[in-house]
Amino acid sequence: MWAGSALLLIPVDAADANGQTIETLLLPGALPYLVQGSYLPGAWIVAFILASASYFLLALGSRWTTFLPALLASMLAVLAPVVVGQVLVGPGHDFGSDAAIIGVPVSAALFGASTVLTLRLCSGRAIRPGTLDRFVRMAWFAWPLVLGSEMVLAAFKLVGPDPWQTATATLILTRLGLLVGLACLFAFTVIGERRRRISRHQLTLLSCVGTTLSLTYLLVGVVMTRIPPPQYFVPTTIAEVFFGFTIDEAPTLTVLATSWRPNILFAVIAVSAVILYLAALRRVRSRGHAWPLGRTVSWVLGWVVVVVATSSGLGKYSGIDFGVHMTVHMALNMLAPLLLVMGGVVTLFLRATTPAGTHGAAGPHEWLAAVLKWRVLRVLYNPLLIFVLFIGSYYGLYFTGLFEEAMRFHWGHQAMNLHFLIVGYLYYSLIIGVDRPPRPLPHLGRLGFVLAAMPFHAFFGVILMTSTTLIAEDFYRQVGAPWADLSASQYVGGGVAWAGGELPLLIVIIALGIQWARQDQREAVRKDRHFDSGLDDDFEEYNAMLRRLANRRATADSREDT
Repeated sequence: MWAGSALLLIPVDAADANGQTIETLLLPGALPYLVQGSYLPGAWIVAFILASASYFLLALGSRWTTFLPALLASMLAVLAPVVVGQVLVGPGHDFGSDAAIIGVPVSAALFGASTVLTLRLCSGRAIRPGTLDRFVRMAWFAWPLVLGSEMVLAAFKLVGPDPWQTATATLILTRLGLLVGLACLFAFTVIGERRRRISRHQLTLLSCVGTTLSLTYLLVGVVMTRIPPPQYFVPTTIAEVFFGFTIDEAPTLTVLATSWRPNILFAVIAVSAVILYLAALRRVRSRGHAWPLGRTVSWVLGWVVVVVATSSGLGKYSGIDFGVHMTVHMALNMLAPLLLVMGGVVTLFLRATTPAGTHGAAGPHEWLAAVLKWRVLRVLYNPLLIFVLFIGSYYGLYFTGLFEEAMRFHWGHQAMNLHFLIVGYLYYSLIIGVDRPPRPLPHLGRLGFVLAAMPFHAFFGVILMTSTTLIAEDFYRQVGAPWADLSASQYVGGGVAWAGGELPLLIVIIALGIQWARQDQREAVRKDRHFDSGLDDDFEEYNAMLRRLANRRATADSREDT
């Protein structure tokens, strides 16, 4: 049904977005022309493909790990028509887009799970107590994100003269009221369930009310897509069209250090990652287990680098200056992942979670252990694939039209930064990470892996510095920053790519050498202890064998003399 609806909306929105009737689609060549005339039909094509892929994965999958790519496809399918909709237009659309990217999939997961529970209750099927507990924990985490994203969207849309007199304001207040009502209903239900004051019938009734409110919330959102919001009518500059904000000053060191603009998406990801890590650390230490302080510091510093790279003046100017963009690229692809993989987050979560046991229901510990043995993860950790992704992030992005196309949209810029961070994490986790990867390499292989990447970094930087062809020239000239020097900016970007790529890898080589020496030392100490304990007599047997050989030779020589 989802895929079919998306397929149907391709021609419908193609005609609607171009101000044409449905009958126009019957004209020869009209449909392809109208589809190219706006972003929304293309988004529905993406949604149709991803929804279809999700369906086949769910239908054909025999293991729950198969549902993970289906979940990812579903989240992207939900986001596709949203990021090219109303949040793409107007001043501050970087805030609006980030809020939608966070709020839409989280609300879909929350309301989807509550609807499934309601259907199970209405059908009389039993629900395990653990299922309700997990839903409650998910809801406590999801509600602040949904409510916060809705408030950011309200601030983004309600701008200009008399925005509160518009239909959009009424609909936004309605959605906020529904969210508050759902939160109160949820709290009442959870408290009553914990105190055993709610019967099965009452729980079913409350769930039905909550599902009705959730559907109303979603329907109001659909209605809002048919009404132009107030931010559509606010005059905007070229910079605001592309980035959501104006940029008046040149990117000097002082401006880069003091001119901050929060990147909501990466700030939320960073804060969530640190909170989850510290919660797991607290649980590990409450059990009396030690955890190296250096790993915690490394994890926190890694996310600090991410926030600084995306929310400081570096992140603000990364869209308008290529040299600054390359600095952000190096920070997200080379420095932040290097710190994050030293945090050992997978090992920490395995120690923090409790195994369910033979008869217990599978929990987070079993889920994480199953993912680590997943075939898809082994494929992702193929050294050749990671190497191609790592190097291809430079040559395949900047020497094609992908970079310029991604820079024109906030969601494209965010996807690009996320790609840098993920690929860098995969690369460094295979080389120097604390967590054991699915395809571990010996120390000599890791060293070769690092050395193989260094010439590509240097060559890429040299190409940028010496090339007379400007990267994304049309885009930068369209932005038209008065202080911009495109050739000088690209030269600086090439130098940053060269130095920023080589220096972290040199640090990794030194760290690898230290790790290698420590491992050999530990192995030598282990063998010495084994020999001293008397449990290993290989050395004595070897000496005895040499003595026997010597005796045989002496006997043979004596026989020859006689």
